[in-house]
Amino acid sequence: MYAIVKTGGKQYRVSKDDTIQIEKIEGDAGAKVTFDEVLFLGDDKKQTMGEPLVKGASVTGEIINQYREDKIIVFKKKRRQNYRRKAGHKQHKTLVKITAIKAAA
Repeated sequence: MYAIVKTGGKQYRVSKDDTIQIEKIEGDAGAKVTFDEVLFLGDDKKQTMGEPLVKGASVTGEIINQYREDKIIVFKKKRRQNYRRKAGHKQHKTLVKITAIKAAA
């Protein structure tokens, strides 16, 4: 069985025992997290599409790690104007292992 969940403004296709990198959510390593915004549930026999969400469905996971991605460099310049700006950014991410997918009762 797989599900499509929405978190952090993005959609992820997940199955049991998958590991996903998502935008930072609160919690320490080992904490349980539940995603209630399930947009789609499916397996080999049956698919359920939400309108916009599947009622009663949820996906449960466990936080493995909180970390920051590699730094990206943002550089702006205007030629012949002696205008240069350099900034760096490291995005906060959360690594989550999916433990269960619960379909609507």
